[in-house]
Amino acid sequence: MCGITGTFAFTDAGRTTLAALPAATDAIESRGPDSRGQYVYDCVGLGFRRLAILDLSADGNQPMTDESERYTIVFNGEIFNFKELRQKLVAKGCRFHSQTDTEVILQLYITEGRNFLKKLNGFFGLAIYDKEENSLFIARDRMGEKPILVYRDEDKLLFGSEMKSLLALGVPRKLDYTSLSHYLQLNYIPGPATIFKGVKKLLPGHYLYIKGKKVVRKRWYKVPYDPKKVQKNKLSYEQQQKKLVDLLDDATSRRLVADVPLGAFLSGGIDSSVVVALASRHTQHLNTFSIGYRDEPFFDETKYAKLVADRYKTNHTVFSLTNQDLYDHIFDVLNYLDEPFADSSALAVYILSKRTREKVTVALSGDGADELFSGYNKHMGEFQVRQGGFKAEAVTSLNLLWDVLPKSRNSFFGNRVRQFQRFSRGMLSGPKDRYWDWATFASATDARHLLSPAAQQKVNKKLADKRRKDILQHLHADGDLNEVLLTDVQLVLPYDMLAKVDLMSMACSLEVRPPFLDHNVVNFAFSLPVSSKIDANLKKKIVQDAFRPMLPEELYKRPKHGFEVPLLKWFRGELRPLIEDDLLSDVFIEAQGIFDVEAIRALKTQLFSRSPGDVHARIWALIVFQWWWKKWMQA
Repeated sequence: MCGITGTFAFTDAGRTTLAALPAATDAIESRGPDSRGQYVYDCVGLGFRRLAILDLSADGNQPMTDESERYTIVFNGEIFNFKELRQKLVAKGCRFHSQTDTEVILQLYITEGRNFLKKLNGFFGLAIYDKEENSLFIARDRMGEKPILVYRDEDKLLFGSEMKSLLALGVPRKLDYTSLSHYLQLNYIPGPATIFKGVKKLLPGHYLYIKGKKVVRKRWYKVPYDPKKVQKNKLSYEQQQKKLVDLLDDATSRRLVADVPLGAFLSGGIDSSVVVALASRHTQHLNTFSIGYRDEPFFDETKYAKLVADRYKTNHTVFSLTNQDLYDHIFDVLNYLDEPFADSSALAVYILSKRTREKVTVALSGDGADELFSGYNKHMGEFQVRQGGFKAEAVTSLNLLWDVLPKSRNSFFGNRVRQFQRFSRGMLSGPKDRYWDWATFASATDARHLLSPAAQQKVNKKLADKRRKDILQHLHADGDLNEVLLTDVQLVLPYDMLAKVDLMSMACSLEVRPPFLDHNVVNFAFSLPVSSKIDANLKKKIVQDAFRPMLPEELYKRPKHGFEVPLLKWFRGELRPLIEDDLLSDVFIEAQGIFDVEAIRALKTQLFSRSPGDVHARIWALIVFQWWWKKWMQA
């Protein structure tokens, strides 16, 4: 696990950024606290931070230059099949000076060029400089587990694992109001956009090749989903289950390679339990970690995690948290964010990562299974909309009732009303509008109304519509649920779920490895028909059925509970002064000039009403943005 950054100058003016390379490298220290390195030659500078995962020889440090001194690499990530690739390269006459996956990548690039990426099994962000060609190659992994941010102007191209490094390199801090409008809807910013104009996220499965002033961007991987091939899938359901077990077992065993203490997150849900069951085949007394919520028993799943831990005799640790424990870490999370990101469950991920890091350096997780195999309530909702029938029509017929009844996530009745209202709206929408409605906390109109008149003028509506259209391009009226899952994999997974895990684990110098996102598992998932993933009674059907013999039966006899951070309680209590007297006060809003004072007042009124709905999530998005703005834009 590492962090990378760098600069490629087109002009003499661009070369001045080389002086900032040390600061840019140090800005991402938490991604690699064990060592640092730099390479500077002519117009290029490469920076690197390292967290030791494997016991590397001295010549395995980065930046790494080949023996000809022509090629130099910085690499962030893990390649799980590098030993097999190394053997093949040795057979072709390649000589190695270390036992690292970094050197294997470098030799693959030297011998095979840019197409070598398709041979890699793992996650990564990397950059390779060719001194003779004076070219730079930058690439990101298939699913977007590791981030790469890029800025380009007429003088230079800058890149880094985090925005902090680009800001240290002097990226202009110009707010992208179009990105802000999407953030106010989704609570995160989908790629390729970022909160700053000119800074872009390199998309998952893409690379850049820079030579001279020419920058070529190419997609090197896409999820191989073909509806016609899915329909012709000849495997029986039993054969599909067996193949899934085999693929996931291989993916899990590969991710157990490390020369540092290793463990696994164990939430008590099916996905993390599957990973622990498989990992226990390959290692004895696996370290496992769970979070318990003493003040929120509805969300506490530690008893289910313990059932799995007991079955597989893991070294199990439960971090039992109070709401005060959660509250005590809010400002740590806010201070780490260098781009607004308002998925409130990041707080729990941060604490889990921090506590886990005290015992291990690498942790396996169950991330990705929900997006691949339809594990969310919205997937069941989509299935029911497409199936139709009496129940779905009955919910829609009561649309006026759902509009007037109180809605809140903090009570069973209020939450059900909220869900029925969203489902009813979805029944009356097409697949694109329905997906967007269920993915967002606010409509485009509601988000725009939060902005001041001057800020509204800075939103490029045409660009906003294009970004939305690109996100929803795979959804069709005559399609099926696999199109929804593909959209999740290209939106929710990289920019919400994986971004959350990467940010919070890196803040604690912990590497997280999700076996479900092995590209062989992903490719297989999108070869399966919808009927293998969901039916009227069961979400994530093939995962649950395939691993039933390995898991305690009690895991199958309970509803899934995603953890809800008690934001509403805090906003009405400890955080109320932050809302009323500081970040969302009339005085600050008016002085800042970004938001509309009356619209913010209306949100605060709803927050303290008996029908808050999802407003606490919108308030949290505003708090996160305001905290970020004061730290990064006012400084």
